[in-house]
Amino acid sequence: MESRRILVVDDEETLCEALRFNLEAEGYAVDVALSAEEALTLDLSRYSLILLDIMMGDISGLQLAGIMKANPSLKSVPIIFCTAKDTEEDMIRGLDIGADDYIAKPYSLRTVLARIRAVMRRTSPGAVPAADAILSFEGLTVEPSVKRCTVDGTEVAMPRKEFEILRKLLSEPNRIFSREELLREIWTDEVTVVDRVIDVNITRIRHKIGRYGKRIITRSGYGYGFFTD
Repeated sequence: MESRRILVVDDEETLCEALRFNLEAEGYAVDVALSAEEALTLDLSRYSLILLDIMMGDISGLQLAGIMKANPSLKSVPIIFCTAKDTEEDMIRGLDIGADDYIAKPYSLRTVLARIRAVMRRTSPGAVPAADAILSFEGLTVEPSVKRCTVDGTEVAMPRKEFEILRKLLSEPNRIFSREELLREIWTDEVTVVDRVIDVNITRIRHKIGRYGKRIITRSGYGYGFFTD
C-alpha cells in the first residue's frame, strides 16, 4: 500500500474535485474515480485509504466495499463511507462490511480531514500498537501483533473496530468501560461518533465469539465489560 495516497470514489465530480483540492493541500496524494466501475480498473492496493460514496451507478459503494473485503490483497485497505444516506440501517450495513468510519453528507471538510487523520494513525505502517501482549480467556484469544482473534482454535474474521473493542475489554477484565471511553480511545477524541456505533459493534462481537459472548456484560447507563467470573 502506497503511503498517504487516497482514492475518492463519488459520482459527484464537483465534490470529488473539492475533496482532491483540500486533501492535496493537507499533503495527501489524491486520485478520483467517478464510479465504482472506474475504481475497479485501478490498483486499489496502492491506496492508504478510500473515501467511498454509497449511491452510485450499477455498482454501489457497499458492493465495492464487499468486493474489496472479499479480496485478501485488498481487505486491509481502510474505507470511510461518505454518503447522503444517513439512516441507522445504512450505518450498520457499512460497519458490517468492515468500513473503518462513516460520514453522512452534508459534512464539513474539517470533519473529513479529522476522520482521515484518525484512520491514518491507526493503519499506517509505522503505527505503534498500545500493547502487543496476547490476551486470552479459556479458548478465546486475541493476538494484537497479527490482528487475529481465535475462538476455540478457529480464527474469526473481525473488522478493525470490533477487534480493537474486544482487545480493550480483554485488556482489563471485570471492568466496565463507558461508551464515551471506548469512543475516545478507539475512534479518537477528534471526532464525534454516536454511542449507537458502540452498541452495534458489541452485538456483532458477541455473536462472533460464540459461547464467550455472554462474558461481555452490559451495565445499563454505564457501558460494557468482559467478565471472567
